[in-house]
Amino acid sequence: MMRRLVKRWFAAGSAGIGIAVLAAAFFFGTAFSASAMVWSDGRPLIQARDLAGTGVYDEFDGPAERAEFRHPAGVLVLADGGVLVSDSDNHRIRIVRDGGVSVFAGVPVSLLADDAGLPAGALVDGPSDTSLFRHPAGLAADRSGNIYVADAGNHAIRKISPSGDVTTLAGSGVLGHRDGTGSGALFHYPTDVAVDAAGNVYVADTLNHAIRKISPRGEVTTLNALSDRTVEVYDGVVVPAGGFADGQLTQALFNEPSGLAIDAKGNLYVSDTGNQRIRYIDFAAGTVTTVAGGGDPAENALYVQGDYLDGPAPLARFNSPKGIAADGDGGLFIADSLNHAIRYLKDGRVHTVAGHSAAKYGHRNGFDTDVLLNVPVDVAVDAAGNLVVADKFNNRIRTVEFVSLPDDRPADGTVRVLLNGEPLDFEQPPAIRSGRTMVAVEAAADALGYAFGRHDGDIILTGDGVTLALAVGRSGLTRTAEAEGLPLEASLDAAPFIRDGTIYVPLRPLAETAGFKVDWHKETVTVILRK
Repeated sequence: MMRRLVKRWFAAGSAGIGIAVLAAAFFFGTAFSASAMVWSDGRPLIQARDLAGTGVYDEFDGPAERAEFRHPAGVLVLADGGVLVSDSDNHRIRIVRDGGVSVFAGVPVSLLADDAGLPAGALVDGPSDTSLFRHPAGLAADRSGNIYVADAGNHAIRKISPSGDVTTLAGSGVLGHRDGTGSGALFHYPTDVAVDAAGNVYVADTLNHAIRKISPRGEVTTLNALSDRTVEVYDGVVVPAGGFADGQLTQALFNEPSGLAIDAKGNLYVSDTGNQRIRYIDFAAGTVTTVAGGGDPAENALYVQGDYLDGPAPLARFNSPKGIAADGDGGLFIADSLNHAIRYLKDGRVHTVAGHSAAKYGHRNGFDTDVLLNVPVDVAVDAAGNLVVADKFNNRIRTVEFVSLPDDRPADGTVRVLLNGEPLDFEQPPAIRSGRTMVAVEAAADALGYAFGRHDGDIILTGDGVTLALAVGRSGLTRTAEAEGLPLEASLDAAPFIRDGTIYVPLRPLAETAGFKVDWHKETVTVILRK
């Protein structure tokens, strides 16, 4: 039976939120194993697509390809395939489901506007369609189907019940720092939340430089030490700043933490944005360690200088890492916002998954290194192990799909060819000649969309306005494109040959001319064709 190579975005299910739908939405990764990824040159093979959004900074509900967002800041994947989005500058929570975008919580049509005529937020509890938020950011869910929102602009943590009622779990809308219960607690621009199996809600209290904990009883406590560092940003203007210290949790210091993720052990990863590090809180040991990133803050600087470097985790460098997501294989995906990239931390090394450093940003879908992002600020893992990305400055929700290989590979070492995820069934098995994969010409033509013919001894392949001419024993190829007119001569690494009455031709040049992306997986003797 044919198996899919590139896992597709799974279809949305029920229309309701339902406890059962959300119960599997977030806990401790997925069934997908990162070890199944196909890697090339230190990066996994991927394909990026737009899930929703046109790129226009506005608000529009409807078909996903026509929807509009204003700086989406958080994403949460539901078990039915729906994706919740914190539409930050529209001050509401949206949902992408069944190919459309609609309002999940918050006033559907802006009733409040600022002096520029843009939507203005507020703190109002109640039914989902009359509630109000202000710059909502990170999202999380518990096992009972409740959604938690880091309502950054309201300095509060909000809760959306399975029935759609919005309440304020902690905070009062006034910024500050104070432990306490419910509205007695104060926060300062919290930007992410995470929930453990016991129902404790952890908060990245960003401008307090603190990790807070809200117990199931609503009691808010601060887990780490608070920074007393100040920085003179202008002559005579001194502002509070975060600090850095590993060690005992009660003595640890953070600098604008903005991303949280619970791992399979129930411990907490922290994206320590201002320190350009990924930190790890081991609750049993009561310690904080740095697991990736580094750099020293310049004198009188608010933040550690950002940089970009893959490799061993202590040497890796980030530039404003924000949202993070743990997978089911012990790895961590990181929205490295100002490097315009998604990074992956596993087994003590950091790899780039999608995007590039700050030198290359924008919007472009496609394969592998062709993909461009623009300030990705959050990332989530779906049930297939692929990624959903809040691509903030592109005003889009993107997906990143990973290439993996079917398990049922031939045991005899036969070359396997996968075309858009489907193994090609050749009557005559592929061969290796001069280090190149050679396949029967008629099978290659059929798979790649060419018409096959013969003329004056030449092999003629025609498709999509391009004609290719090859010959047995000749290491040359003539390519003629209707739009270009003049034929172009190219050299082949391996000449076509005849075996047992069958003509074999090199697969790669024919596939690349037809617009396919071609990769070779040496370990499993597999050619991967994608288009």
